[in-house]
Amino acid sequence: MSAHGQSGLPPTHNPKYIFVTGGVTSSLGKGIIASSLAKLLQSRGLSVTIQKFDPYINIDPGTLNPYEHGECYVTDDGAETDLDLGHYERFLNVTTSQANNVTTGRIYNNVITNERRGNYLGKTVQVIPHITDEIKRNILQLGETGKYDIVITELGGCVGDIESLPFVEAVRQLKWDLGSDNLLTIHLTLVPYLSSAGELKTKPTQHSVKMLQQSGVQPDIIVCRTEHPLPADIRRKIALFCNVEQNSVIEAMDAETIYDVPLLMQKERLDQRVLYMLDVYNDQDADMEEWKGFLDRFKNPTENIKIGLVGKYVELKDAYKSIIESFIHAGAANKCKVSIEWIHSESLQIDNSAEKLQGLDGVLVAPGFGERGIEGKIAAVKYVRENNIPFFGICLGMQMACIEFARNVIGLTEAHSTEMHPETQFPVIDLMEEQKTVTDKGGTMRLGAYACKTKDKTLARKIYGKANISERHRHRWEFNNKYLKDYEAAGMVISGVNLESGLVEIIELPSHPYFIGVQFHPELKSTVMAPHPLFVNFVKAAIDFSKTKELTKS
Repeated sequence: MSAHGQSGLPPTHNPKYIFVTGGVTSSLGKGIIASSLAKLLQSRGLSVTIQKFDPYINIDPGTLNPYEHGECYVTDDGAETDLDLGHYERFLNVTTSQANNVTTGRIYNNVITNERRGNYLGKTVQVIPHITDEIKRNILQLGETGKYDIVITELGGCVGDIESLPFVEAVRQLKWDLGSDNLLTIHLTLVPYLSSAGELKTKPTQHSVKMLQQSGVQPDIIVCRTEHPLPADIRRKIALFCNVEQNSVIEAMDAETIYDVPLLMQKERLDQRVLYMLDVYNDQDADMEEWKGFLDRFKNPTENIKIGLVGKYVELKDAYKSIIESFIHAGAANKCKVSIEWIHSESLQIDNSAEKLQGLDGVLVAPGFGERGIEGKIAAVKYVRENNIPFFGICLGMQMACIEFARNVIGLTEAHSTEMHPETQFPVIDLMEEQKTVTDKGGTMRLGAYACKTKDKTLARKIYGKANISERHRHRWEFNNKYLKDYEAAGMVISGVNLESGLVEIIELPSHPYFIGVQFHPELKSTVMAPHPLFVNFVKAAIDFSKTKELTKS
């Protein structure tokens, strides 16, 4: 049910706002709690969206090192965002936009731009009201579209952090602006277990809530991350000292997978509690049958494969978060457990590639930037191409497949990308024409969704089942069309092209059992309810390869 009266809200209603804050420590899982709650509310027929407010001063995560921040997620409209937006899309199966992720940097940039234009008419620009007003404007922006019954806002960082203070103050003001029936705050805290004492400790939660109260915000619901069940006396204690009702203390036990969390929150009746406190009448139970079906397939696989992920950021798995989750979705679709073998591209060379890759059922060469680990990625492509192991290259991975093919099949032994070697004799990968005059690094890549046409009677057409597709991009370099005929003459098929720009989007080798590379990022569109077909088919090819290996052995 949408925001037009069918959800139990009046036809011209204002949306309800939910804020998710965190205390005690970072990485407790605010994004997963927000996504889980949104999923439950959506499953009750409500129209829900989630937004993330990050307290750092970067305009967006686009210029952040993956080691610092993990993956940079990209939306259809070309926003470079926090990786939590990936969770939002994967759980809700809806697209997000520029409006769903806002940083302190963007807030200050907007305010300073307004000041330079003279919009404040000579007033002294201050955190209150100017910064907090800009935060509130951004918070309310999605709700004012009229599309949503409920807008959930996740505040990044921890309560008490200096950089989070203006956001908490904006929430305090909004409760006054909108009224308590239209706004609700959920505070996520940690209830640690001290094994030496054999006790769960509530003091960190009490202090965290007190800090939030000192900023003028009283949490309505407290979600407690814990390794052990919360007994009734602990819940009573938290409720008493934190000034909430006992049934507003929600247990969030450590889960086997993040996809268990919506069902755990349903068991704790978080969605019911939220609707009651927001005074929203909704007599539907959350319909989670499809979700349970996905979990059943995920947890009860009939197949088992090992995929090598070759990348340069493998020490920090969050740098490849969407790829990991896409394999979970595709694995469940195939009733297959996908085990990922993390292979640092700097550790790979031609002479050790057999040792590192021969036991795998498929190899994915991951996206990335810069020269480090490049030759390792090229060595990986060479080995899987020559040994008929299923291959999938994404963005830089596709470009490395083109370089390897040029060097070892076409005969252009010095072929390279001008990203790593500007003076290369054979620039088979080159900077996009429109990028050659770009000097600023932030938000200037080819970003967002672009159309692609797949070629008839190719693997790409078979996988997608249609000619016209749209995929998300994040790159500056591209396949150099000056060498197109050389590739085609040597047996490579260009199976996907952007007709407007002529940009090569998909390459494949028909002589190989399964070899495909894509310039775009399909992992950014895979969701629980709609696994991406490229991942689904890659997993299927790896299963077939694994079975062939077993037959050969026997």
